[in-house]
Amino acid sequence: MQFSLTEDQIALRDMARAFAAEAIAPRAVEWDEKKHFPVDVLREAAALGMAGVYIRDDVGGSGLTRLDAALVFEALATGCPTIAAYISIHNMCAWMIDAFGSAEQREKWLPSLCAMDKLASYCLTEPGAGSDAAALKTRAVREGDHYVLNGQKQFISGAGNADDFYIVMARTGEDGPKGVSTIVVEGGTPGLSFGANEKKMGWNAQPTRAVIFENCRVPLANRIGPEGIGFKIAMGGLDGGRLNIGACSVGGAQAALDKAIAYMRERKAFGKRLDEFQALQFRLADMATELEAARTFLWRAAGALDAKTADATTLCAMAKRIATDTGFQVANAALQLHGGYGYLADYGVEKIVRDLRVHQILEGTNEVMRLIVARSLLGR
Repeated sequence: MQFSLTEDQIALRDMARAFAAEAIAPRAVEWDEKKHFPVDVLREAAALGMAGVYIRDDVGGSGLTRLDAALVFEALATGCPTIAAYISIHNMCAWMIDAFGSAEQREKWLPSLCAMDKLASYCLTEPGAGSDAAALKTRAVREGDHYVLNGQKQFISGAGNADDFYIVMARTGEDGPKGVSTIVVEGGTPGLSFGANEKKMGWNAQPTRAVIFENCRVPLANRIGPEGIGFKIAMGGLDGGRLNIGACSVGGAQAALDKAIAYMRERKAFGKRLDEFQALQFRLADMATELEAARTFLWRAAGALDAKTADATTLCAMAKRIATDTGFQVANAALQLHGGYGYLADYGVEKIVRDLRVHQILEGTNEVMRLIVARSLLGR
């Protein structure tokens, strides 16, 4: 087991960190306050290869590994977890086409996704089907050489922008997971509409809307893979998506820890700097240790996914659970170390806490992650 990074991986991580520090971090609080989705900055990230990290290079991807991706998303999240998380979702959508699409579909769609000329959204969750995703009701009925879609998706990140692209899980057959197919719906398709931008606790720098299909006609050629494998595609995407969101949690928490250390070196109480109190030193040590443990586990799970081992799905669920729980706990502890100042928007810590809270819910709640692990242990 190799725990050290190669020179190329260190260079990749440092490049992403530098981009986060220069292009994202200085404006992150403003984007949050104004609910601004910085598409121009997303495309700058794409120009550096971060919109198709593990997409094959014949269509404009970077052709890197899942471990490389974990390094990239952690680094981006030090600037803003919200922006890093959206880029991770975009990558997950592109991967579905790269892994399951035809040669024609890959050539048609992936170059524009890797450049972020099109912004991708993942449409699985519905108002009545969250954790129980196999119960989804959105239906796609064949009519000639088209599908007609009717239904609604809920909590869709990035939805409603002009340059949009939706990977939709829709029911084309029987109830349950075997009746689900994956269909691409391009922005501007008649019958496609959106709900209002949701008011959220965090993640304010990316829009979250309902995506609504009303007699939305889509060519049969937009189906990814054969009918009935959509749930497999969705779950395959979530293995990597869980690693990505875990990496975003670690990166956001690392930024919060760094802010706390800097604050403690300056702030004085009872005649001493805060970093001179042993009790607070121990708190920092625990935060850093727990964060490093989560990071190391993410790397372990990423290696398993790259190697396609039999336990990869279980390890990805474990990694997602521990990274997102740890990330939130460390960020919350960093806020506490700031005292009252941590509660103010100016310091940026409260934003990180708000952003990281949802990571314990999305890409499968952490309760579902425990269920996946338990079923693996019990052979169910």
